[in-house]
Amino acid sequence: MLFCICIDKGMICIGQKCFRKAHELLHNVVTAPTSAPNAISVEALKKYILVSLIQNGQFLKNLPTSVVASRTRKVLCQHYYDLGEIYSNGKISELESFVETHREEFERENNLGLVKQVISSVYKRNIQRLTQTYLTLSLQDIANRVQLNTPKEAEMHVLQMIQDGEIFATINQKDGMVSFHEDHEQYKTCEMIEHIDSSIQRVVALSKKLNAVNEIMSWDAAYLAKAGNDHQRFDFDDLDLPHRFYM
Repeated sequence: MLFCICIDKGMICIGQKCFRKAHELLHNVVTAPTSAPNAISVEALKKYILVSLIQNGQFLKNLPTSVVASRTRKVLCQHYYDLGEIYSNGKISELESFVETHREEFERENNLGLVKQVISSVYKRNIQRLTQTYLTLSLQDIANRVQLNTPKEAEMHVLQMIQDGEIFATINQKDGMVSFHEDHEQYKTCEMIEHIDSSIQRVVALSKKLNAVNEIMSWDAAYLAKAGNDHQRFDFDDLDLPHRFYM
């Protein structure tokens, strides 16, 4: 029940492009204690990887769950792991080619829209890197450096990022030059202080909920018995131990 609620809320946040909140909700599902993967956790993991790439530009490959569950889920979500690997290389042509190859799979799993946003996030992340190096660049230079086809495409990406507050810049339409600016936010307004305080309160509340769930599960006889049985089935081949522990 809790899994379904988290996924439903996560999907709403994705629809609203609140990827940070969606990431938190999906993270709760994919890291929940389990001895074996289920359909819900597998679907959550697929969306978690995509949202992580959009939000953070990377994802955790080794999530805190049982070794058996982790390995099984990776097999079931292999093309999402592969997508993450290609994403980390920053080669958009390879990423687009991979997505086109697996287009039917992503579409069948209702994740094609998210995958397209992953591709778009690569352009955004590359443009953000340019702001750390250059004060001004032409739209043509931006298009070349972030692997866009035309200056017009570069302009559309820059305008959208300015509107979303992801970069601070102005575009001179006359000569096609973009000037990058420093973040004008000084983090000292009442609104910003309230926003930071609200974020802290949400984190504290979430931490309390997780501690409460952990406390309940630590005394749950059925869960402890099942976890003990699963533990007995493990052997050294199931564990990722350093070489020095092998005889």
